[in-house]
Amino acid sequence: MLYTPNFKRMNDLASIRQEYSKATLEPSTVSSDPVRQFDIWFQEALTAKVPEPNAMNLATAIGGRPTSRIVLLKGIEQGKFVFYTNYQSRKGKDLEENPACCLTFFWPELERQVRVEGVASRVDATRSDEYFQSRPRGSQIGAWASPQSSLIQNRQLLEEREKQIEEKYKGQDKLPRPHQWGGYEVDPLMIEFWQGRPNRLHDRIVYSKVDGVWRIDRLAP
Repeated sequence: MLYTPNFKRMNDLASIRQEYSKATLEPSTVSSDPVRQFDIWFQEALTAKVPEPNAMNLATAIGGRPTSRIVLLKGIEQGKFVFYTNYQSRKGKDLEENPACCLTFFWPELERQVRVEGVASRVDATRSDEYFQSRPRGSQIGAWASPQSSLIQNRQLLEEREKQIEEKYKGQDKLPRPHQWGGYEVDPLMIEFWQGRPNRLHDRIVYSKVDGVWRIDRLAP
């Protein structure tokens, strides 16, 4: 049977509105380097105690079909945004076929959003090893136990695999990194900063890389 929404409730959604007025954003006041500007905003998100400020939506696309999920930023190295995942996951397979991707950060407490469009590539094995072994032991075991994005019959399968890995590496504080797990770094080609403003006339500043040089423009909201 086709589900019929409660239209009264749906109409209530249309009435949900929030007026943004906490800050402004001007091309004349931002850093000439978008990564530096991102760090300024990120530090302000930390100070404001935004929950998980490093959570970002990672969007990929294969054959014209986009897909997205939330992952965690684990660093910015040499101007590239770094995160870690299972290479055999949906996102890992997507990035191997089409490395073009988009990252989106949303910090509602500051009425801010940042979008990063760029190209992803794997970080070198040494860096992946170092980060993997810095993770809590339970997370290391989880990376071994989960065939991420694969169809499984039940949770019991995961719990059994977890026990097997626990037993295999009993007494070891640090586990070796699974070959199917590691990092990606996104080299940005465009970074947009969005600051909420009253009456939906938001401030949008976009940095575009042209011949290796960052250009700064204002976009209409």
